[in-house]
This record gives sequence, C-alpha cells and structure tokens, in this order.
Amino acid sequence: MKTHMLHACALILLLLLSPTLLPACAAVELNPGAERVIVTRQPAPKGCRFRGTVIGEQGGAISGPFTSNANLQEGAVNDMKNKAHEMGSNYVVLENTSTGNTISGSKDSISGQQTDVTHMGSAYRCPPRLVGL
Repeated sequence: MKTHMLHACALILLLLLSPTLLPACAAVELNPGAERVIVTRQPAPKGCRFRGTVIGEQGGAISGPFTSNANLQEGAVNDMKNKAHEMGSNYVVLENTSTGNTISGSKDSISGQQTDVTHMGSAYRCPPRLVGL
C-alpha cells in the first residue's frame, strides 16, 4: 500500500512538473523579422553602422540538463538574432562563444553535460544590398 501511494505521488509530481520542463527542451524561437539577421564571423562590410554588443544565451542550471546540445546552440543564436533585431541590426559578427558544463562525481567516477551556451557579438545595421538581404 505504501509503495502504491509513493508511486502515485511521484506520478502526480511528474505530471505537474512536465509542462514547466518541456518548454526548456526546445530552442528559443525566432521573433518575426529576426530570421533576416545574419550571424557570421566575417567582418561587417564597409557602410555598416555599429549598433552595440549583443549577447544570446540558452540553458542554465535548471533547464540546461533537459535541453539537447543542438537546441542549446540554436537557441543561443536565435536569442542573439532576436536581440539584434530589436536594436535595429541586421548583421552580427560573432565574437565569442562559451559553454557551461555541469560536472559531478566521486573519486571513482565522473560525469558531466553541457548546460548552457552563450554567444557574444557586435551588431550592425547594414544596407540590405551589402549583405544580400
């Protein structure tokens, strides 16, 4: 009887937490218009105006372990594009990428996983013809 009650409580807890954990597994979505922001390592063409530094990120200690590495990477780029678009930019020079890892273990074993991705770049407003838009 105690075992059934424990299983029932665990199931209820899982059902309650599922709606909050499932969105954490997906990449940050692009806002309308942000799909036209170019993210590259190539320097901005002459004629582009610097708008500021932009940081895109996804993951963290809570949601990161439930998000695939691909979704962490894509979500950080999408977050960067969204922020660049909000500041009127259409071209971002990716300057730096960092990843966070959670590592745990003991003297006998160790394990770890990627839990977050952060991109930093320089955002520019470029004439669309200069960057192929």
